[in-house]
Amino acid sequence: MTLVAVIAGALLAVSSAIALVRIVRGPSVLDRAVASEVIVSIVVCAIGLEAATTRHAAVLPILVSLSLVGFIGSVSVARFVARDRDDPPPQDPGRPPGGRGQR
Repeated sequence: MTLVAVIAGALLAVSSAIALVRIVRGPSVLDRAVASEVIVSIVVCAIGLEAATTRHAAVLPILVSLSLVGFIGSVSVARFVARDRDDPPPQDPGRPPGGRGQR
């Protein structure tokens, strides 16, 4: 059981390092937001791994609250991106409204 926990912890550490690289080097804000959500998920998995190896159920409220924080963060980022994409493109000041100018 200890070997499995060490391997799982190592995989979680590697995945968190990769997510941190994406946060630092992410070309857009959306990439950084997704990477931060991945970090929250990795923390939830690490706490769950610790609870499974030590057989403590006291961390269940922490797991539930972190999961809710991750969910609310994902939904808010999705709404922000959807609202940003729904905005109409700015009009050219030289063109009349309606999209077609006179030739």
